[in-house]
Amino acid sequence: MLYTTMQQTPSADTPHLKWAGDLFEVTLRLDRPRPGRAVFRTNLGMARVRRRELIASTESGEPVLARDWHDIPMREEAPGVFRVRVPLTEVGIFEGKACFFAEGSSVPEWPAGDNLRIKVGPAHTACANTMYTAFVRQFGAARHRNPSTPELREHEAALDRQGYTVIPPSGTFRDLIRQLDTIMGRQRFRILQLLPVHPVPTTYARMGRYGSAFAALDFFSVDPALAEFDTYATPLDQFRELIDAVHSRGGSLFMDLPANHTGWAATLHTHHPDWFRRRPDGEFISPGAWGVTWADLVELDYSDPRLRAYVAKVFLFWCSQGVDGFRCDAGYMIPVETGPISWPVCAKSSPTPSSCWKGWRQGRGDRRVAHRSQSGLGLLRTVPDRRSRRIRLGTCRARSRWRNAAAR
Repeated sequence: MLYTTMQQTPSADTPHLKWAGDLFEVTLRLDRPRPGRAVFRTNLGMARVRRRELIASTESGEPVLARDWHDIPMREEAPGVFRVRVPLTEVGIFEGKACFFAEGSSVPEWPAGDNLRIKVGPAHTACANTMYTAFVRQFGAARHRNPSTPELREHEAALDRQGYTVIPPSGTFRDLIRQLDTIMGRQRFRILQLLPVHPVPTTYARMGRYGSAFAALDFFSVDPALAEFDTYATPLDQFRELIDAVHSRGGSLFMDLPANHTGWAATLHTHHPDWFRRRPDGEFISPGAWGVTWADLVELDYSDPRLRAYVAKVFLFWCSQGVDGFRCDAGYMIPVETGPISWPVCAKSSPTPSSCWKGWRQGRGDRRVAHRSQSGLGLLRTVPDRRSRRIRLGTCRARSRWRNAAAR
């Protein structure tokens, strides 16, 4: 590999943030005018190839051969000055670098420095990214006042001493829907981000009065405590009602998916205990940070490719329900190898993904709460034709409301 004193603009010293629809310009200036040709070697525009490779690598063990890299010719606009303008059509994090081939030579000459890194976000995220974080539990009676009175606390303490499980009433998805006109109308938030909505422990290994929202028992389900009893609508139906209510107001819904761990006795903990981290003596490991052990959680072991494939299906399931984005709690604890299978699987059904991995480690420092999608492999958007899905669900809900009214 040959390095020369030629100069590439922009330099590789800083990452570059762009959005789909932008043009990305790269210029290469030789140390002196010489006959030859220049190219921009990149994986821009080839996200679909990278997705196929990463999915095949996890599902069938095929090697990742980086077939997404290709050369884009650069035009010589002045003696020794080559330039290319690349339209950015795919979402993701890409790389690239210009190089020069002297006339009659097949050996590339490179400017000094690392590859350019270009993050391309969905066009609709270029502005107005106001986010409201909602804890569904708090949208019931607790929204107006603290429901825990001294008298109630005495009763709870008495029952606790006798070994009873006391769980106060919770807010519901429909309670939150009733506040959307304020959140998205008057306050004008564009993104509604939910804290975890999965079922959590109620007795076994429950910690705290409600149990930790991050101690998920089933990544494919919502907590029934967050739904109203309805003979026409399941808890998941009511979660979809919330999604549709957000979409009908022109917003997006993100959910927190704590993929680094589960609660004790979770579905995975029971049926796939080999997918969890253990100490040499066989004890399950609880994650933690800042000197604190999160004793209500059990840490997943992502060295197992079966777990990586399973989690990819989890993300795909929630994309299919209409979720637009994810925040992944403790994402910095998950190996970098994990994301590449989750992102491409979701991106296959979602052209403009968005994701947020808390403290995700990229191997080049610890970038806290960073949007992450690699070579167009980012998570999320949802099903391609969201409008037709909304009409169908809306019709079902309207029919349910009519039946309920008639029954009353």
